[in-house]
Order: sequence, then C-alpha cells, then structure tokens
Amino acid sequence: MITNTPVLALATWSIVLIVILVVLVAALIGLYFFGRNAEKKQAEQQKTMEANAQTINAFVIDKKKLKLKEAGLPSIVLEQSPKYARISKVPIVKVKAGPRVMNLIADPKVYEQILPKQDIKATVSGLYITSFKRIRGPVYEPPKKKKRFGRK
Repeated sequence: MITNTPVLALATWSIVLIVILVVLVAALIGLYFFGRNAEKKQAEQQKTMEANAQTINAFVIDKKKLKLKEAGLPSIVLEQSPKYARISKVPIVKVKAGPRVMNLIADPKVYEQILPKQDIKATVSGLYITSFKRIRGPVYEPPKKKKRFGRK
C-alpha cells in the first residue's frame, strides 16, 4: 500500500529557515569571489599608478571637496569616470606647478594633510596625488581628540 506522506515531513517555518540559510550561504560565496576579483584589480591598478608616478614641485593654492563636474577637470576624465563617481564629491587640490595652474585629485589620506599656501614636492600619477612632502609653508597638526566627561 502506497501512502502520500512526504519523505521529509518538516514544518513550514523550518522550510523557510532552510531556504533563508541557503540564500545567505550563496550570497556569502558570491561576495567572496567578487572581493577576490576586486582585490586583484586594485593591486593591478596600484602597480600601474606606481609605474606612471612623477615627482613635481607645486604650490598649493586651495583645496576643496567638489563633484567631478564642478572641479574643472578635463572632459576625458568625466567621460571615463563611472556614474556613481560623478555624483560623489572628490578631494580636489588646486596647485601651481611651474607656470601652470591645475586641479588635481588627491588621495583622501593625503588630502587631510595638505594645507593651502604650502610648497610641496608631490608624487603625481596622471591627475592623482598619491603622496607629498612639505617643502615650505604651514605645518599640518592633526586635530586633537576631545575629552569626554572631563576625563584626563
């Protein structure tokens, strides 16, 4: 005699939990492979930036965080940048290198330390400032941490 009972008789809540667990595991596996590919691309881009790096003497006129459209960068940069980068604000440093005044994009860590009215020796890869050394001008002092509740 054949009965119509399922092989695995599970409650509906346990089936829902199993499906959610399978979806989460699949998402984690996908993120793992996506992260590995992104890491490889970033290492490759870092190598090309180091290969194209040049050192220039420059005088920092101003620094601002602007959208790419407002920054006054060449149109090629705007065309090649992804759409999400056009919307977000980028650290822009206006420098005078020799007789030319130009806008450069700075690394976020470098942007914090560069001060206006400063002579610097910058390592530049294309339009991107990767590092710098101060020659003359004001010295960067990191902001002091605020004490909480009068602690010393």
